[in-house]
Amino acid sequence: MTEMRIVVGGALLHRGRVLAARRSAPAAVAGRWEFAGGKVEPGETTAEALVRELREELGVETRALARIPGAWPVRADLELQIWTAELLSGTPAPLQDHSELRWLTADELDEVDWLDGDRFALPHVAALLST
Repeated sequence: MTEMRIVVGGALLHRGRVLAARRSAPAAVAGRWEFAGGKVEPGETTAEALVRELREELGVETRALARIPGAWPVRADLELQIWTAELLSGTPAPLQDHSELRWLTADELDEVDWLDGDRFALPHVAALLST
């Protein structure tokens, strides 16, 4: 049996908004939006992977806060989990795999074409942004 690997996405929260990132690659998902992140590497916790991935992809320092309930089966051996995170320092920039970033309020979440896998987290993110 293949071991389940985790992909972590970060719902980066800052001043009542969340950061959405538009994919530039691979071609199958280019132009659609997601919560930036990536695979958890061996020996890393999910929270450590999130902080590392957001540093690599966006050039910012963050702190992982809490896992959003639920997950998305990317494929048989890969599961997407979304965590909330807070921005500690830096200004996010699309450094890897993304062509554009947008800060969205709860009312703006449906203005972008989210990847199917990230959609499960949107109601929870909207609730967090509305409090």
